Amino acid sequence: MRIAMLAPISWRVPPRHYGPWERVVSLLTEGLVQRGIDVTLFATADSITKAKLIGICPRPYSEDPTIDVKVWECLHVSEVFERADEFDLIHNHFDFLPLSYSKLVKTPVVTTIHGFSSERILPVYKKYNNHVYYIAISQADRCPELNYVATIHHGIDLREFSLKENHGEYLLFFGRIHPEKGVVEAIEVARKTGLKLVIAGIIQDERYFREEVLPFVDGERVEYVGSVGPEKRDMLLGNAKALLHMINFEEPFGLSLIEAMACGTPVVARRRGSIPEIIVHEKTGFVVENLEEAVRAIKNIEKLDRAKIRKHVEENFSVEKMVEKYIEVYKEVIQHAKSRSFSEV
Repeated sequence: MRIAMLAPISWRVPPRHYGPWERVVSLLTEGLVQRGIDVTLFATADSITKAKLIGICPRPYSEDPTIDVKVWECLHVSEVFERADEFDLIHNHFDFLPLSYSKLVKTPVVTTIHGFSSERILPVYKKYNNHVYYIAISQADRCPELNYVATIHHGIDLREFSLKENHGEYLLFFGRIHPEKGVVEAIEVARKTGLKLVIAGIIQDERYFREEVLPFVDGERVEYVGSVGPEKRDMLLGNAKALLHMINFEEPFGLSLIEAMACGTPVVARRRGSIPEIIVHEKTGFVVENLEEAVRAIKNIEKLDRAKIRKHVEENFSVEKMVEKYIEVYKEVIQHAKSRSFSEV
């Protein structure tokens, strides 16, 4: 089985700090290689992998402003499709653009839809609905107008996260600084509980951060520590009393939730999108409707067993489980594509 893995080029694979799509691509790629599968990773040239690496774009455009996004995206995507005959399957993690190449090659294309940035991109997905094989990352993120071959939740490498039975006395926000992620709401929950809030993540909305978040950052009750990479992530997540995820949008998945739970840290999250698929209410955290419920949840957080929270991730969100499910899909798609091509002769 020869797989072409098409990654985004916004960040390196694996990302140095932020980059959820790239992180999933890295975990999947390395897991497949470990299983003996022939994988060629199409990613930025500075990416690190045990697979064969083809890096057309020298550096991630989110790290280098001299990289022209459209130019290098075109060069990057075209490279994999111009070499399509070398592979049994192309696995697209690049969103909708590669779909427009899919009918130009005979190689089947699997696309993991990492969420819909806007309804405006749906026409592309709908056009190739019966040609490309779609995978959802949660049941909640399935679009009723599209057909899917599977729903596969993200998995993580549990070796990167250690169970912390003892924790600190701070709450944690871990994610991009953007209104839809609920940073201001997390600050309010922390204020009402009297606990310190640590905020970690890239600033994606500068105005929001400057006008609505920064005025509360005093280094004591609210602390902003920037974007945190793998070297500090385990300690920051594991020492938190709870992870706050007071989102204002339909969350497609949420890697930070399973990363926190892998450390034994419970999650308090608003019931939006995939949240009920990830959190077992009153066992691995609390699924809440509003800030008042979140405050009550924090007061009951000590009742949860951190070892059992970790166990839930081991049983449901391991990288091994994710890799196995993707291999099953690959086999099914390759077989289906062969039968489809025979019927078209």
